[in-house]
Amino acid sequence: MILLTGATGKTGSAAANALIAQGVPPRALVRNEQKAAFLKEAGVELVIGDIGDARSLDRALAGVERAVLIFPNSDRQLGQEKTFVDRAEKAGVRHIVKLSSMEAVPDAAGPVPRIHVESESYIEASGLAWTFVKPNFFLQNLLGSAATIRAQHKLFLPMAEGRTGMSDVRDVGAVIAEAVKGQGHEGRSDEITGPELLSFGDVAERFSRVLGTPIGYVDVPLDSHMRTIRPYLLNDWHVKAVADLFGEIAAGGLDHLTTDAEEVLNRKPISLARFIEDHRAAVAPARPAGARARRARY
Repeated sequence: MILLTGATGKTGSAAANALIAQGVPPRALVRNEQKAAFLKEAGVELVIGDIGDARSLDRALAGVERAVLIFPNSDRQLGQEKTFVDRAEKAGVRHIVKLSSMEAVPDAAGPVPRIHVESESYIEASGLAWTFVKPNFFLQNLLGSAATIRAQHKLFLPMAEGRTGMSDVRDVGAVIAEAVKGQGHEGRSDEITGPELLSFGDVAERFSRVLGTPIGYVDVPLDSHMRTIRPYLLNDWHVKAVADLFGEIAAGGLDHLTTDAEEVLNRKPISLARFIEDHRAAVAPARPAGARARRARY
């Protein structure tokens, strides 16, 4: 039995879909049964409970051999992940696959990377088999700019000239599924990137090419952008965490590609062009009546 946490989030649902597609529906620990109805319909066994509650964890972990650890970033995350590892070890789990991040390096100073570094160390010290899956900036994050792309033909983000190998959560979920169901992934730390190293100016160019209309990138000051998105964040800790991650990209701290996703999946990772095409309905600007859309070839 495989236990999946975070199953209703972007990455967790991608992992669930990958497992279901391969005929290995997992068990999922969820708080909101209604929100998880799509999982139940697909054959996923639901355990209703809270990741912060030991009794919920014990019910979810009963009979589980492999578990996927996808917890939301928060100031409580490290303590909750340690509790999960302790309860998993007690329940007889043999292998934990943890969603981490590429920023999680030994000298990381930001709050989210530091949590991942300390959680990884705790898992390694537990004696359980482990796999760490470490993406960076998700392509799906660009959907947060869908409204301004449609209405103003612009992306407003505080990334300066920073470049990164943005990854699609569908690839991240597929790597997680391979790691938790297959053999030979123990002791691996896979950094997941897309196939291209892109600046956000490059991102705007790809949107322009695929959508057939000019899309611009506007580099906005970080403090201004944080004020804009502050209503959507949980608290001051979360604000600082997101600001640090944006600053890392802007400073070029994620300026590299890996082949880890291709090695695990035996295929090229999803490109930005394909991502845009797959989400055309969400991002395409309205066209004047009678205008004909041009589709890019790529």
